[in-house]
Amino acid sequence: MGDIATLDAGGTAPTSQGGAPRCNPMTSKAGPAPLCKPQQHLRALEHANRVRLARARLKRKIGAGELAAAEVILSCPWEAHSMSVSDVLMSQKRWGRARCRRLLLSIGVPENKQVGTLTDRQRLALAGMLRKMAPPTVHRMETAGALSLA
Repeated sequence: MGDIATLDAGGTAPTSQGGAPRCNPMTSKAGPAPLCKPQQHLRALEHANRVRLARARLKRKIGAGELAAAEVILSCPWEAHSMSVSDVLMSQKRWGRARCRRLLLSIGVPENKQVGTLTDRQRLALAGMLRKMAPPTVHRMETAGALSLA
């Protein structure tokens, strides 16, 4: 027979108009996902691809030093809104899971916390710590061709 919650009054599984069993996500344990229209599916795939590419571009900029992780934390661009804080931190050079975890534990922020859900206090504390830990930047002087520390 089947699970009592999925049976109708006659003792059979409820069916859709086509005669196939309906999938009720509240009662069925496993089964086919609800069908969506092909255009909706394609739009969702296109959106997911845009987000994935934008995040990859953001991570590359952070890794190359073109963009500071502290700036991403403070400004929270759309592509970073649902990223975890640890993903942003680990996209920096020489930042692994242990270093990331150690920093986040020191300010009381979970590693899986999304950038967009940080409170102002958490955002400012994290950005402050990142700026304090950042190495001094090296600027190339165009006229003399020498290096100076800023």
